[in-house]
Amino acid sequence: MKTRTMTRDDIATARTLSEALPYLQRFNDAIVVVKFGGNAMGDDAAMATFARDIVLLRQVGVNPVVVHGGGPMINELLGKLGITTEFVNGKRVTDAATVEVVEMVLSGLVNKRIVQAINAQGGKAVGLSGKDANLILCDPEDPALGFVGDPVEVNPAVLTNLFGDDMIPVVAPLGAGRNGETYNINGDTAAGAIAAALKADRLLLLTDVAGVKDASGEIVTALSAAEVEEMTRAGTISGGMIPKTETALFAVRNGVRACTIVDGRVPNAVLLELFTDHGAGSMIRA
Repeated sequence: MKTRTMTRDDIATARTLSEALPYLQRFNDAIVVVKFGGNAMGDDAAMATFARDIVLLRQVGVNPVVVHGGGPMINELLGKLGITTEFVNGKRVTDAATVEVVEMVLSGLVNKRIVQAINAQGGKAVGLSGKDANLILCDPEDPALGFVGDPVEVNPAVLTNLFGDDMIPVVAPLGAGRNGETYNINGDTAAGAIAAALKADRLLLLTDVAGVKDASGEIVTALSAAEVEEMTRAGTISGGMIPKTETALFAVRNGVRACTIVDGRVPNAVLLELFTDHGAGSMIRA
């Protein structure tokens, strides 16, 4: 006969599950779009933890959509191929040669790694790009950027049909042009456009900072759209945080209930944000 002594960890786990019940009920059948950044993808342990969290979301009745980046991997392959990369205002200039590499990395290497990680945890992930079934149609964002796309139309039925089959969509941020061109889309921008088209309950932007900071350097856990605009005018929100808050503002003003800029370096950050009181980042609402 086996005997086992109950530990404090056992009790803490049971208490955590019990306390999560209202949040599990709250997000049942909700749509949550998660932007998974490129830097975390190089860490197998972080990838596995993220994949497990996404599978758990689906298991408890949430409909997750993963939109990913892949900048570091793109830079690495461009370097190996001897293709020079230029940036304008933080965005990659994408010529015909570069967009081919971008598509290979995003739709091939990165997308399938995430799909494989989710499936290894017991999920049913399906990888696609914004070009598939015309999920994302684009116009050029700026002629100076080449094949960088501005999403102008998103077909959410492509994703909702997958929800009905218990699938987890994993989307590479590429789009189709009106004349068959391939466009590279900023990952945050693609996630915001998809979340808005789905009228998602939540958009989570996983990043490598703890959230939006106020003038004193403290993390602000809850913000209105007006407060974000004021902090941007004042220069409190600056640099790389501006594109993320711009995506958040677009999303919440186009049907997304809330957007949270989440510290993706924190283990189980997605679960902490959705299923605990304190969350894991800065939440922005309209």
